[in-house]
Amino acid sequence: MNYTKNVAQQLVEQLVEAGVKNLYAITGDSLNALTDAITKDGRINFVHVRNEEAGAFAASAEAQLTGKLAVCAGSSGPGHVHLINGLYDAQRSNAPVLAIASTCASAMFGTGYFQETNPILLFSNCTVYNEMAVTPQQVPSMVHGAIQTAISRGGVGVVGLPADVITQAAADDSASTLPSYTERLPEPSDEELNKAADMINGAKTIAIYAGCGAITAVELVKELSLKLKAAVVTSYKSQMEMTRDMPNYVGHMGYLGMWSAEEAIANADVVVILGTNFPYPGFFPTDKTIIQVDVRAERLGKRAKLNLGVRADSKLFLEKLLPLIETKTNEEFLQTALSDWELIKEKFRIPIDNPGKNYCIRPEYMLYLLDKLAADDCIVTVDTGMNNVWTSHYLTAGKNRKMIGSFTHGSMANALPMAIGAAVSCPGRQVISISGDGGLAMLMGEMLTVIQQNLPVKILVADNRALAFVKWEMELADFKPSEVSLQNPDFAKVAQAMGFQAETVTVPSELEPAMRRWLSAEGPALLSVTTDTDAASFSFSKELMEKGAPGNVVSNFMAPGI
Repeated sequence: MNYTKNVAQQLVEQLVEAGVKNLYAITGDSLNALTDAITKDGRINFVHVRNEEAGAFAASAEAQLTGKLAVCAGSSGPGHVHLINGLYDAQRSNAPVLAIASTCASAMFGTGYFQETNPILLFSNCTVYNEMAVTPQQVPSMVHGAIQTAISRGGVGVVGLPADVITQAAADDSASTLPSYTERLPEPSDEELNKAADMINGAKTIAIYAGCGAITAVELVKELSLKLKAAVVTSYKSQMEMTRDMPNYVGHMGYLGMWSAEEAIANADVVVILGTNFPYPGFFPTDKTIIQVDVRAERLGKRAKLNLGVRADSKLFLEKLLPLIETKTNEEFLQTALSDWELIKEKFRIPIDNPGKNYCIRPEYMLYLLDKLAADDCIVTVDTGMNNVWTSHYLTAGKNRKMIGSFTHGSMANALPMAIGAAVSCPGRQVISISGDGGLAMLMGEMLTVIQQNLPVKILVADNRALAFVKWEMELADFKPSEVSLQNPDFAKVAQAMGFQAETVTVPSELEPAMRRWLSAEGPALLSVTTDTDAASFSFSKELMEKGAPGNVVSNFMAPGI
C-alpha cells in the first residue's frame, strides 16, 4: 500500500484517534513538520506557550483534571530539555502525558552536532515509557506504546523523533493505534478483609488517613468513620475532595499540617491508610497497628511499618470491609480530636479578624476572602511555597472545587502554566492561579500565553517581597536568611502592559471590593496583593499555637517539621 502522508501527518492522525484535543509546545526547526501537520489537519489545538516547561506543566494539569491523555512537545536540544521539570511533575502526579521530543537528524547522533541531546538518557528518570524512533516504521508502534503505557501506568511516555524521520514518508500504519485500556482495579481477598476487620474490631480507637486514592470512596470513608467513631485525617493533596462532607475530619497531616491530625494518628490504636503516596517519613507511629491499602503494591509499607498491607482499590476494599465492621459507641477519642481541630480553627480566625495594615496585608485574610468569593466549582492552581500554607488552611471544598499543584515534585512556578492547562481543557470553569512573587516571576512570560490564547485565567499574586518559605527554612536551620529578598515591579502595571485587567491592593479594607472586580472580569485578570513578609503558620505545634497572638513573633512562626 502506498502512503502519501509523512510521519508528522501520521502522528497527528494517531493523536486524534487517541482523543487528543490539545498540544502544548513552541514550534521550531525539528518540530516544524509536526506544527505544519497539526495546522493543516485542524483537529488539534496547538497551544503556543512561551517556555516548553510551561507546556509540560499545562499538559500535566490537563491530564490530572480530565483523567485523559495530554500531550506536549519540544524541539531539538534546548526545546525538549525545557520539558523535563513539568514532566517530572506529571510523572510524580501519575498524570498520563505524552511528550514528543524532536531531535537533530539521526545521521548526526554521536557527533556533537548543533543542539544534539540524548532524550533516552535525559528522560530516563521521569517516564514510564521512553524510546527513540530512528525509522518511520517504528513511529506508530512507539507512539502507541507510549500512549498505552502512560494511560495504563499513570505517568509520562516520551517518544524521540529525529528531524529527518519526522519528515519522511510514513510507513504502513496497520499496527494498532487506538489506546486499549480497561481499568480493572485490584480487589482485596477474603483473607485480607477478615484480617483487617479483626484488627479494627479489636481496637478501641481508630484513625483513617485518606489520600487521593480514596477520592472515589469519599462516602464510604465517611460511613466507616461514623461507624467506628474514627477521626479522619487527609493529605494536603486530597483534602479538597475528601473534606466536602466529612463530619469527623480533624485536619491534614504533613509539613504544612495541623497538630490535631498528628495527635489523632499518634493516639489511635489502629491507623487505616487509604490510597496515598504521602512522601514524608516519620509521621506515622511505630508502636500502633497500621493497615495500608493501595492499588500500587510498591507503595505498601513505604512510609510506615505495616501490620497489614493490601493491594486493592480503596473503594472496593471499603465496600467489602464495611459489612464486617462492628459499630463502636465510645466517642471520647473522636471528640478529643474534633475539639483539637476546633481550637485550631479558632486560631485561624485571628488574621481574618486582624487582616493587617497598609502594605502589610495578612495573606490568610486574602485567602479567606478568596474562599468566600470564588465559584463553588472553581479550579485553583497553587504555586509551591507559602501559598501552600494559606491554601491548605483557608481554601475549602465548595460543591465541586478542584485544587492542583506540584504537591510531590514541589516545583516553583507551576501555578500559572497549570492554570493554562486547566483553562484550555476545562472551558467554562473559573480558573484561579495563586502565586507568590517568586513563583510568578520565574515563568512570567506565560502571562503572554494567557493573553494570546485569550484564556480567562485569574492570577492572584501575594507580593511579600521575599522567598518567604526559604527564609523560614533558613531561620529554622539557624542560618541567617540571605538571598531571599526580592525587588519586584508593580505586577499589576506589568500585567496591564500585557493586556490584563489588573490592579494592586495595599490597603486591607480595599481588598474585598478589588477581589470582586478581579473575579468578575470577563477575560484575563491579575490581582496583586502587598502581603506581610513575615506571615507564617503555627498550626503544626500546639505549644506555639497557644502562644500566638496578633503582632508578636510567635504569631508569624512556621516550622516545617514533625
